[in-house]
Amino acid sequence: MKGVLLSGGTGSRLRPITHTGPKQLIPVANKPVLQYAIEDLREAGITEIGIVLGNKSREEVQQFLGDGSKFGVEITYIVQGDPLGIAHAIGCTRDFIGNDDFVVYLGDNILRQPIEPLLDSFKRGEYAGGIALQEVDNPERFGVVDLDEDGNVVQIVEKPDDPPSDVAIIGIYILSPLAFEAIEEITPSWRNELEITDVFQWLIDHDEVIDSHTVEGWWKDTGKPKDIISANRLILGEMSSSIDGTIEEGAETMGTIELHETATVESGAVVRGPVSIDAGTVIKDETYLGPYTSIGPNSTIENTHIENSVIVGNSTIRTYDKIVDSLIGQGTDIKNGNNKKPEGRRLVVGEDSNLGF
Repeated sequence: MKGVLLSGGTGSRLRPITHTGPKQLIPVANKPVLQYAIEDLREAGITEIGIVLGNKSREEVQQFLGDGSKFGVEITYIVQGDPLGIAHAIGCTRDFIGNDDFVVYLGDNILRQPIEPLLDSFKRGEYAGGIALQEVDNPERFGVVDLDEDGNVVQIVEKPDDPPSDVAIIGIYILSPLAFEAIEEITPSWRNELEITDVFQWLIDHDEVIDSHTVEGWWKDTGKPKDIISANRLILGEMSSSIDGTIEEGAETMGTIELHETATVESGAVVRGPVSIDAGTVIKDETYLGPYTSIGPNSTIENTHIENSVIVGNSTIRTYDKIVDSLIGQGTDIKNGNNKKPEGRRLVVGEDSNLGF
């Protein structure tokens, strides 16, 4: 079985962060979102992975992933070009897939549960496809399924006004090569895209059986800033302490902390985990680094109160402000010339920005 990882979206819901880079490389707990998907596929025994790229930020993704060897996989790059739908992206992988079954993983998804149960369920039957599902509170935003008593999918509706159930497709699929025949037959939706839900519905209409597996635990589509912050919180909440860097005498630390060997918490700083601090970063005097915060590499944080936030990296924050629930892009410089601490700020700041309060 092969893997297909879709990384061609424009990231419009994450602007301004994605004006200068791909959404799939935004870090969650100091690891790019795309890396979680690759590791999940590898742990399921899938090491041949096709990465589908769009027109934007191809070079950044290829530079980060390389040939895949540093992640224990073999990567083939496939260019989709303009984003014309998930099914269109899958269709571009036909030469790579050949006659193999394959897993499709949306590159901005993060799951708590490994995908092996979905693969195991698919392998137990004669299926043309398999779908990962989860109950959601807002099914009208998703592809929604009806299931028979055996858990097979009998109907799929894309973003329905009147959902037939609250069981939604969450962005991980298994398909046989028959999917490529379906892609040739379906037509664009009202969004002018080839929909993955139409592929599965075509298979159902042609008497093919579609398996399903309900995912336990949390799942995140990291398509918006609040989703990145929420996913960061969830992952940090489950990590173990790993303190390899320097904590100076006079610094106060508590809770679960991940501190890179080249990172430093200086005397007078307070760090309350769960927190992740990456390489070359310095947490200076009079800083309070609160729970569920990730600070990326080569950053300096001074005289600042930060909680429940993602600082992508290569940033300098010297302010008496309180920053909460924020996503700060790479290379950001935030300064405040006064000593008054306001109630707090929620920020979404793009790469290489300069802010003064």
